[in-house]
Amino acid sequence: MTVTSARIISAARGWIGTPYHHGASVKGIGCDCLGLVRGVWRELYGTEPEAPGPYTGDWSEATGVEALLLAARRTMTERQPGQHEPGDVLIFRLAEGRVAKHMGFAAPDARLIHAQEGVPVCEVALGPWWRRRIAGVFRLPGQ
Repeated sequence: MTVTSARIISAARGWIGTPYHHGASVKGIGCDCLGLVRGVWRELYGTEPEAPGPYTGDWSEATGVEALLLAARRTMTERQPGQHEPGDVLIFRLAEGRVAKHMGFAAPDARLIHAQEGVPVCEVALGPWWRRRIAGVFRLPGQ
């Protein structure tokens, strides 16, 4: 199956306005950042590559395991940070020395589509604050 960046961006934009809800992945009802990526994946491929299981807001701090990056490496093609293109999945380390635990989709014109606590899924500028926190860049299968 060919997955184009245009299809990825269109699917991700279809989630804009979905309320934030930790652990959810239902378009128009609720999702978190992982739920957004899972939902777009389901739209493109029909099923998810793996179930994340339940997780808490501080799920990775306790162990220090880079669970999000490890899962991305199992299911997608890793690219060099700074070389992202629209449709790529971006994974962020929100604080130096902490595990990566936020993600979204690179969009055209240096934009980011993501879900953030307290805010519905939105498209924002991928400005310097976000760019310097990129911990991983991944391309979806077939793209």
